[in-house]
Amino acid sequence: MKAVVITTPGDPQVLQVQEVENPEIGDNEVLIRVEASALNRADTLQRKGLHPPPKGSSPYPGLECSGIIEAVGKAVVRWKVGDQVCALLAGGGYAEKVSVPAGQVLPVPSGVSLKDAAAIPEVACTVWSTVFMMSRLTAGETFLIHGGSSGIGTFAIQIAKYIGARVFVTAGNEEKLAVCKDLGADVCINYKTEDFVARVKEETGGKGVDVILDNIGGAYFQRNINSLNVDGRLFIIGFQGGTVAEVNLSGLLARRLTVQAAGLRNRSLENKAAIVSEVEKNVWPAIAAGKVKPVVYKYFPLTEAAEAHQLMESSNHVGKILLIP
Repeated sequence: MKAVVITTPGDPQVLQVQEVENPEIGDNEVLIRVEASALNRADTLQRKGLHPPPKGSSPYPGLECSGIIEAVGKAVVRWKVGDQVCALLAGGGYAEKVSVPAGQVLPVPSGVSLKDAAAIPEVACTVWSTVFMMSRLTAGETFLIHGGSSGIGTFAIQIAKYIGARVFVTAGNEEKLAVCKDLGADVCINYKTEDFVARVKEETGGKGVDVILDNIGGAYFQRNINSLNVDGRLFIIGFQGGTVAEVNLSGLLARRLTVQAAGLRNRSLENKAAIVSEVEKNVWPAIAAGKVKPVVYKYFPLTEAAEAHQLMESSNHVGKILLIP
């Protein structure tokens, strides 16, 4: 099969399509012929040599895909050859075929094309596991998303509105903020021209928001703490602003704040399967109802993976970038 290989750690040009061995499948795995794969920031880190795949997983990048099942392991019950699916992967999505544990496979949601279904698994599993399973965002609460126009952001806006939260977002230009507003965001903040802490305080009567989903890390840590309401929860899923921060801890105690952080890729198979199951139960009905849609910015052929990475690193896109074998 053809797959995108990281020939050596470096800039996007190190990504090259090569002929490689077909993946083998275990008893509890399925083989998917890939219709599409989607980019995630973690792929750009892996390309630079900073985010290695978990032991035993595919060396090729790609954390999600959609496609048609071509083979099933002998212990697999739910899935059969020919099923149209999408899947959460530990790697290997940038290829014509990929093997994946059966517990990380989802049916293509009703109303979504097979191709566009590739844009859903990673964002849905990330947002549902962090914001809902761990930070327990509920109807009537306020929720701030940094990077509202990203793949994670565009999904988080929609699912949070669906469950009845009031949604705040930050983004870096008016065009991106307009997309966030169209997706349902209630308060749109340009972080380049506005102080998000002041705006959050102003919009919440001085209280702050209940939950923050943050991909910046160090650079925003103190300001995120300052933006939280009593019993507020900060969830960190990325470090685009670095990993080190100096913080005044007194607000944590005074307002009973919770700070958590997590990734998806290195969780156990059991943990991933539990998240995928929750996503199917809670998110799939919202997609079927047309309340949550994948936001796809551009499709690239597999041979243009380098260009796709350049676009992602430019941050000029809104939503997801897909690769088509």
